[in-house]
Amino acid sequence: MVKIRQKEYENFLKAMKGLKIAVIGDMMLDVYYWGRTERISPEAPVPVVNVTGEEIKPGGAANVSLNVMSLGAKPYSFGVIGSDMSGSSFIDNFRTHGLDTGNILIDKKRPTTVKTRILALNQHVVRFDKESTDYISGNIEKKLIESFVSLSGRMDAVIFQDYNKGVLTPNIIKSIMKISSEKKILTAVDPKLKNFLSYKGADIFKPNLKEAEEILKRKIRTESEIEKAGIDLMDKLELKQLVITLSERGIAIFDSNAIMKIVPAQSTKIANVSGAGDTVISSLVAFMCAGASFEEACTIANFAASIVIEDVSIIPVDPAQLKTRLEGSGIIIKGK
Repeated sequence: MVKIRQKEYENFLKAMKGLKIAVIGDMMLDVYYWGRTERISPEAPVPVVNVTGEEIKPGGAANVSLNVMSLGAKPYSFGVIGSDMSGSSFIDNFRTHGLDTGNILIDKKRPTTVKTRILALNQHVVRFDKESTDYISGNIEKKLIESFVSLSGRMDAVIFQDYNKGVLTPNIIKSIMKISSEKKILTAVDPKLKNFLSYKGADIFKPNLKEAEEILKRKIRTESEIEKAGIDLMDKLELKQLVITLSERGIAIFDSNAIMKIVPAQSTKIANVSGAGDTVISSLVAFMCAGASFEEACTIANFAASIVIEDVSIIPVDPAQLKTRLEGSGIIIKGK
């Protein structure tokens, strides 16, 4: 198990304050309706939910920005929303959280991506989505690349947060990967299948187990199968480092020599795994840029995910909770 001295961890947090991390991808709005259900509808065999509260949060790539900010670094968010009421709500919500909207582009021809969840007694009843999965237009694509180029000299890292909603086009990926390579900006990817093979040469690549199975076209169950899959992915995509999330089993990490380590899951209470991947990639990148080793950053990110999955809604990691959990698990030890 990784051990991090208290003084060293404090130095990571200090270094975090000066970091600038670009987050580019599918920005969304998460809407929650909370309530209770006591009867079945007379119109159809479905529960009637009496709504008692509602909540709106930045979601998708926007949740990665929230996590980056929560940890103490400064996120620069690059994405696209629609010219609709949900888009206005997204902007208002983004600003309420203290996030900058200067690089969020508005496309009048597509809707803002919205995921609406209805919950009763902390149980999901239904989710409905409003979205377009078509690639953004060439004009919007050009503006997004230009926006990134104008700020790229400041960036310590860029996170590609891909949900297959059309913002991360092959041209955007290729252009920003190239710029980042030239300027020595760390590149980290949370992929989806559509663009999976477009991120060749990424510094950090973080698929989940199902995505790895689908891209390699085989079942992956045992530890040896996970190891073989990781080696194959690193070879196929020429990756520097790889993280495969394994749900309740934790994460499998592969260093630059393709040597695998399994970091076990830490949470005993799972309320909602949505958003855990956002927390893993943002924590991993932030701590690596702050000076942590790959294994240290992965361990910290794994604990960060263990916190957010205990909440029924999608939340960014709380740094105070994270430090307490790391200390309680013996990861952070006293001393300089």
